[in-house]
Amino acid sequence: MSTLLALGDASRTVESGAIVLAVPVALAAGLLSFFSPCVLPLVPGYLSYVTGFSAADLATARGGRRGRMLLGAVLFILGFTAVFVSTGALFGYFGQTVQQYKGTIDLVLGAATIVMGLAFMGLVPGLSMREVRSHRRPAIGLAGAPLLGIVFGVGWTPCMGPTLGTILSLSANQADAARGALLVTVYCLGLGVPFILAALAFRRALGAFGWVKRHYPLVMRIGGGMLVVVGLLLVTGAWDSLVSEMQVWSGDFSIGI
Repeated sequence: MSTLLALGDASRTVESGAIVLAVPVALAAGLLSFFSPCVLPLVPGYLSYVTGFSAADLATARGGRRGRMLLGAVLFILGFTAVFVSTGALFGYFGQTVQQYKGTIDLVLGAATIVMGLAFMGLVPGLSMREVRSHRRPAIGLAGAPLLGIVFGVGWTPCMGPTLGTILSLSANQADAARGALLVTVYCLGLGVPFILAALAFRRALGAFGWVKRHYPLVMRIGGGMLVVVGLLLVTGAWDSLVSEMQVWSGDFSIGI
């Protein structure tokens, strides 16, 4: 009985219009964070630290070495995910406690998201994607991979502020700690899966990363534009209207078991 109740609660969480709208935004924001100028150029260094391999070893890794690279990347991702998800849950809980002020909160968070989106595009002096982070590095190798992930989560937060800040704003909008944690988990997937792909196919990944680096201005404009759109939806109340439409749609949709 308790299992059925838990499944019912999980189903209601997933079917909520707000979470359905916010999940793809969170995934896209994670990808944007990975391809940002303060993360992408340092990916080879991250993989080198978490595996103990040189850049040459990473490029020619096979068999057991590739497995070690995959394990190191996963442990690194788990480290920063623990930091970000706990923050998302906190924002979700905070949103729940001040739900009576939702209109004002949406206005403030929406305005902040617009500013962060413009900053991501480099249009706000002093708030661009600056490299503000911790330079402390834990020990090299698999044992230090989770710790490096934690350092990344804590130290790189200002650098990824525009994208992560948007997801934390949406977490607060959920007014639920579990949903806030879910959103940031999806954000971490968007940020972490490219690390795993890079670990599995390092040489090919370098070619793809090179294309992104050559088109950074376009990537930043598209990413910043996405954040500005989310902010405008929150400020104008269109976000809540979309949520209502999604709830009506999900109410008419059922899955036979």
